[in-house]
Formats: sequence, structure tokens, C-alpha cells
Amino acid sequence: MIRLKGMTWDHSRGYDPMVATSAEYSRRHPNVTIEWEKRSLQAFADFPIEQLATEYDLIVIDHPHVGFISREGCLLALDQVGREKELAELACQSLGGSHETYQYDGRQWALAIDAATQVACYRPDLIQQAPTRWSEVIELARQGKVLWPVKPVDSLMSFFTLAANRGTPCRIDGKGELIFRRDGLAVLDAMLSVIQHVPRECLAMNPIETYERLANEDRFVYCPLGYGYTNYSRSGYRKHLLKFTDIPALGNNGPRGSCIGGTGIAVSSRCKFPDVAADYAFWIAGAECQRTLYFDSGGQPGNAAAWDDAHCNAAANDFSRGTRRTLDTVYLRPRYPGYMMLQDKAGDAINAFLAGGPSTEQTLSQIQAIYEESSR
Repeated sequence: MIRLKGMTWDHSRGYDPMVATSAEYSRRHPNVTIEWEKRSLQAFADFPIEQLATEYDLIVIDHPHVGFISREGCLLALDQVGREKELAELACQSLGGSHETYQYDGRQWALAIDAATQVACYRPDLIQQAPTRWSEVIELARQGKVLWPVKPVDSLMSFFTLAANRGTPCRIDGKGELIFRRDGLAVLDAMLSVIQHVPRECLAMNPIETYERLANEDRFVYCPLGYGYTNYSRSGYRKHLLKFTDIPALGNNGPRGSCIGGTGIAVSSRCKFPDVAADYAFWIAGAECQRTLYFDSGGQPGNAAAWDDAHCNAAANDFSRGTRRTLDTVYLRPRYPGYMMLQDKAGDAINAFLAGGPSTEQTLSQIQAIYEESSR
């Protein structure tokens, strides 16, 4: 018997499809079993991949880690396992650059299995349509109807999104200024213009907590930026159905520049059965599994074939069609080896600013200092 251990993140979207696909893989390959464990969403973003790679054969990862992974060699490069044709096919089926986010230094470190970016959502039973402009978001927030998750990491992701949306994206290479000063100040001011009108608890909320409240309370009707969760678009998942849609425009470029997220499946370089682990990874990332078993077991596919699939859209209130423009025009956040320091510390700085802390000028100076330190 071949036994593999996997680590994913603690949400039905992240865990259930891994269990379901592993059971099916074992049915097709009776000599293989794959057991999955899960870690919190925060640990998913923060926990050292190199440590996980010593304990697990398969790891669901977040793409900003790939710069560090490339340097450390803790994961198997999936372009070196003799599956060039399948890899090329997955590249053609990439959604919003999801496949490319796991490429670094000429290697493919994971396969996209889950596509997500910051999108907007609303309660279709309470409002007929969502705002399309940031000025409309401000007005709705003034009415006390908006929730926006801006805990530290989400604060930074929203900063990235709004900067790119207005046509002034942050640098991704660890050099120079993260963003020109006048542009960074404008983004912080735009964030504050909404945050001052939403409940203070938003400062500690993540997208999941936000969607739980939107789906179960009638007081709030809209969220302007948050990583999408197809689960909340499926009938019966929560009390009320959420409708996901494109992000509102701060600039004149439409719903562009959202900071891409999602997850990929990687194989530890220490795995004793790398061929088997890679075979499973390529199978679940493939179009057929993604648009059937992976989606049907609660997953949010990373393959464009699934996002175009009529069944997947019908089952999730047109989640894919409703957010596709945003997903096709995303911003890829930095991935240089020291980036995780920026993600950890700059998010704290922006969150503190939104809570009424330092001025916009002081906050932007602090972000730039962290950026410079992280890239040394």
C-alpha cells in the first residue's frame, strides 16, 4: 500500500473536495490512500511551507510563497515529472493567470486547483443590483448597509486591488517604490472613505466571516471587496443566497486589477512516491475532475473549463459568469523571496490606519520602509 499525507486549509471549500477526490482516486488505484489534514485560514497564509514539506506529501499552497519555495527547493518542480503535454494543456486552461501564479524562476511549483480573486457580492433579495463605482459604495456605506473585511491581510489585498484598479499598480519585484507616493495616498484615502461608515468589527473580519453575516442578517446588503466563495452562491448552504459580481471601479478602467488569490496543489520534494503524488495532482487539476467531482464536492475550480461549464454556473447562481471580467483582468501580487514579511507587516500598518491610527502620510512611509526591508 502507498500512503500519502496531505495538508489543506480549514473550510469546506478547501477540505471537502480533497477528501472526495482522494476517495475516488483510491477507488481507481486500490493500492493508494491519501489522508488529508487541515489548518486555519490564517495558518494557511502564514505557516512555513518548508516545514510542511517535511511532514506532508501533498500540500495545498498560496502562490505568494513560490519565491521562497524556489530558493529553498522544498517542493517538487512539476515541470520535471515527464508530463509536458498535460502541463501545456493546464496552461491553456488557466483562469485569470491562475496557472502562471505558481511559476517562478522558470519552474512550475504547483498546479492551480482553486481560482479566487477579490470580487464584490450582495444580497439579491434586498437590492436589485450592486454598485459599479466606488462613489456608489461610499453612498451605500453611509446608509449603514455595507460590510467590508479588512483584517490586516485583507487590508493589504484591498490596497493592492484598488491601486491596480485605478491604473497605478504596486510594484512586484521588490525594487524601488512599492507605489508612487501620490498614488498610494489616494488609495488609502479611498479605503478610509468607506471604512469610516462600516461597523468597526470589519477591522477584524475576513471574507468568510463577512459572508456569514451577509447570508444570515438582513441589515447588510453588500461587500465591495473580498475573496469570492462559491459556497455562498449555492442554494441551501446558508439562510440566504449571495450573488457575486465584478468589483466596483475606483478609476476609469472598469472591474480590473483585483489581487488574485486561489490555491494550488504541490508535491513535497521529500515525498517517497512523487510519481503517484504528481499523478493525483494532475488529475484533480484537470478539466474533467474540476467541472464534476471537484466542484460537486464543494470546491471552487481553478480550471477555466469548469468556470465555463453550464452545470457549475447553474448550481452556483452564475458565480463564474458574474465575476469573470474581474478574474480575467487580475493583478498578481509580489512573490519575491522576502515578500511574506511585507504581507505580514504592511497589512498591520494599513489596518491600524483604518482603525484611526497614523496619518496617510505616516502609513505610506511605514509601508515603503517595510517593503524595502523585505526585499533586502
